[in-house]
Amino acid sequence: MLGTFYVFFSPPTSLKLCTCINVVDLPSTVKVEVYPVEIFLCLHSNMENVVTAQFSHTIQKVMMKQFDVVERAETRLWMKSSDTCCERLRNVHVNVLDSSLSSGMTVIMEMRNEDGTWPSSRPQIIRNSVEEQESYRGQPGVCGLTNLGNTCFMNSALQCLSNTPPLTEYFLQSAYLEELNFTNPLGMKGEIAEAYADVIKQMWSGRHYSVVPRLFKTKVGHFASQFLGYQQHDSQELLSFLLDGLHEDLNRVKNKEYIELRDADGRPDQEVAEEAWNNHRRRNNSVIVDTFHGLFKSTLVCPECRKVSVTFDPFCYLSVPLPVSKDRVMEVFFVSLDPVAKPVQHRLVVPKAGKVFDLCSALSEMTNVSVNQMVVADVFNHRFYKIYHADESLSCILDRDDIFVYEEGDEVVLALYLRERSHYRDSGSGSSSCGTSLFGHPLLMAVPRVQCSRNALYHLFLQRLQQPCETEEEEEKGECPPQTNERQAKRKGYQARRRKLLFSIHAVNSNGTTERGMGEDGSAFSFSSQPYVAIDWDPDMKKKCYNENEAEKYVKHQSMEVPHQQTTVQLQECIELFTTVEILEEENPWYCPICKKHQLATKKLDLWSLPEVLIIHLKRFSYTKYSREKLDIIVDFPLRLVISCLSFTPPSRYDLIAVSNHYGGLRDGHYTSYARNKDNGQWYYFDDNKVTYAREEQIVTNAAYLLFYHRQDKIRQPTLPPPSDSSSSPTQPANVTSHKHDGMERATSCVNMETD
Repeated sequence: MLGTFYVFFSPPTSLKLCTCINVVDLPSTVKVEVYPVEIFLCLHSNMENVVTAQFSHTIQKVMMKQFDVVERAETRLWMKSSDTCCERLRNVHVNVLDSSLSSGMTVIMEMRNEDGTWPSSRPQIIRNSVEEQESYRGQPGVCGLTNLGNTCFMNSALQCLSNTPPLTEYFLQSAYLEELNFTNPLGMKGEIAEAYADVIKQMWSGRHYSVVPRLFKTKVGHFASQFLGYQQHDSQELLSFLLDGLHEDLNRVKNKEYIELRDADGRPDQEVAEEAWNNHRRRNNSVIVDTFHGLFKSTLVCPECRKVSVTFDPFCYLSVPLPVSKDRVMEVFFVSLDPVAKPVQHRLVVPKAGKVFDLCSALSEMTNVSVNQMVVADVFNHRFYKIYHADESLSCILDRDDIFVYEEGDEVVLALYLRERSHYRDSGSGSSSCGTSLFGHPLLMAVPRVQCSRNALYHLFLQRLQQPCETEEEEEKGECPPQTNERQAKRKGYQARRRKLLFSIHAVNSNGTTERGMGEDGSAFSFSSQPYVAIDWDPDMKKKCYNENEAEKYVKHQSMEVPHQQTTVQLQECIELFTTVEILEEENPWYCPICKKHQLATKKLDLWSLPEVLIIHLKRFSYTKYSREKLDIIVDFPLRLVISCLSFTPPSRYDLIAVSNHYGGLRDGHYTSYARNKDNGQWYYFDDNKVTYAREEQIVTNAAYLLFYHRQDKIRQPTLPPPSDSSSSPTQPANVTSHKHDGMERATSCVNMETD
């Protein structure tokens, strides 16, 4: 309530003074202002036209009336306190007395452009050419998002939300402006909601091929430090943060009251559920709750006293597990003792939680080689990255690892590396030195301890390398000895030393780099528990005698010809698995009020009520104590979903409207999305800044990660006919290089308004 009244002051003299003052009635107090604030008003588009005003009430209405701004126009205000610095006045409904305005300051009003941008922000917009900057008119919503550096996860989630009709229409109609919550301690002062609104309005303006969501990315990183920088993240984690942030920024409840939760205590489910939902709405009331929130029924049973606890809890999305197979398919190379035989690639089915022994057992059935004669090694970069023990877990072995299984005897097992010498001259000293580099696949060889002299090892290695080494032609020229046993080696040792050897032998460390001492020609030398030996080739001799192509060859076992059957499950199976009774983990027990102690109770979740838009998160990333993996199971999800709940209502019918996809594995990958445009009903495929038409039969793949369903009774029919030709891309080519800062040519002042 604003009013005017007179206050009479009694100065020391008998003269009575009278002054006119304003009274401002605020929700919690009454403030009296003797001297009204005098500020200057202008439009961003015409900063030369400055109007002086004295008032104490809200500024926005006065300015819109003063400058004849239409009521439906979206505006924002800036407080200019110096020649070059401006600060955003976010709460445009705040009274002058409660803002930081003081006399002499200038307030600038700007209006949102038709393309969804702000004149002051100068956002980056991808353009196909300068001529198309103003002339392009595309289907609203069919707009790419530029990858800022590993931000495909963010783009995928944004495209799915952008194509969720009730949320997008809420922002396009500017309904959010009246519901921004600037005081919520759990919110982000309205900044996340405003940044999201900017992206949505640009994407749905129909004026852009692609938008650069840099400001949105900055705001997200500011309020959620895990999204700072440019590391790859999870689209579901970003979606969870964004929905929660939008909810708190738009929460219509300004003061959350404390509500004591009550147990069911035998009351009817309908009564308890209604009470829980009403309590939830008393503290949480926003467009996010209206659109995405449903209700779980949670039932806990104590294993000791059989106490049953029933509660009803809200949810924003369903995270459903995927049926996990107990088996695992692994591919390994088997290297037999036969020097002529090539390595054989096998495909094995082993227990997912098994040991290396289980891998050897499966391979033993195919090769008839005893498990005790197998050594399993991970080969990487021409060396043994790791040699496994039989009792080690198979979870230590990744699918991309090159696993070799070597047949061995009961003798000393040598790890044999192949190295090539490279000669170079030290220009400073004039002396020459010799370096080595690894090549080929390493070998594991069983050697009798009595044959550990240098000469004996030479012949054993030569025999083992018989296939890649052209030994017969060497023998003809007398450059290498044909002896293959210890007796012949001793008898002709003198002749062998006189001949030119194919390679030299050195004891080395596990990396094949540092050399250790070895015995002389006639004496054996001792090895550690896992000895490593390198044979060094002269480059000319290697080129002449060693056939690398032959050494790299392998054959495929018939098990490799059997196609790997990819598992397919129905979405309904995942939902049923989600509602299956489970026992609580030891890390998260339940306190039983009857037993007065924590118990590993049984827990069952059921769907009580469903939201207008149902988001289903397929838990493809599996993390356990023993393993981490991504499940590439194909989930056959319907485009029209019928799902029941416990709230005594008919089954809900949903239409699929968007899918977030993830391609790749745990450590890397790429996110894209499919989405159905609300205006023309056409499906599109969004891959960062590239957008193409899509067909319904393309949508179900093993990459599906997030599913968005819209309840049919809330869907409005498309207002536009579908495109006549869906065979070509609706947007510009992928190799767009033209970038344009929209709005720069309309700037009429050097005032910095980018503090936003």
